[in-house]
Amino acid sequence: MKDIQLKTTKELLQINTIKLQPSNPFTWASGWKAPIYCDNRKILSYPKTRTFIRNQFVKIIKEKYPDVEMIAGVATGAIAYGVLVAQEMGLPSIYVRSKPKNHGLENLIEGDLRPGQKVVIIEDLVSTGKSSLNAAKAISDFGGNVLGMVAIFTYGFPIATKNFEKAGIELTTLSNYQVLINIAKENGDIKESDMESLNQWRKDPEHWGL
Repeated sequence: MKDIQLKTTKELLQINTIKLQPSNPFTWASGWKAPIYCDNRKILSYPKTRTFIRNQFVKIIKEKYPDVEMIAGVATGAIAYGVLVAQEMGLPSIYVRSKPKNHGLENLIEGDLRPGQKVVIIEDLVSTGKSSLNAAKAISDFGGNVLGMVAIFTYGFPIATKNFEKAGIELTTLSNYQVLINIAKENGDIKESDMESLNQWRKDPEHWGL
């Protein structure tokens, strides 16, 4: 996985999917201050990177979950990746909304999921893991058998690790925050003096910069 993580991170940096600004932090929707902003939706505009991400997902899923019967993308960021992977593997796909529609059938899960089907979930980005695991719960509540989850990037927050362990769901990611800052340091994009602050943010993002 280390080789995949290095290659993926370099691909993401090349197309400016990830921005690091330790001296000029971003403000997330949650109100948290962050030295990083990750927008994986950009990947869809770059065929080479998009294909690379799809192929890595397919490779991991075939190796880890050979019995998979369904690919599920988490709305909205991972819907496209779910479809790309399912198409490549010749499998059906669904996607899981963050909340049920307020009209029509009021679906939470879109597509034809059948009880007992073995499902691998695809995410684009994992922060605390809450929304990702809500999608997994929706599938399980419907009767699906969640084999595991794969994602493009994770910040590696301790709370996310605890949440996934508690839920009993294995998470595999193509890239992560630690690999990112190590590469950025090697490239000279960040200074050695930034590393302590960047590592502290991962450990306690809610109170960083206050």
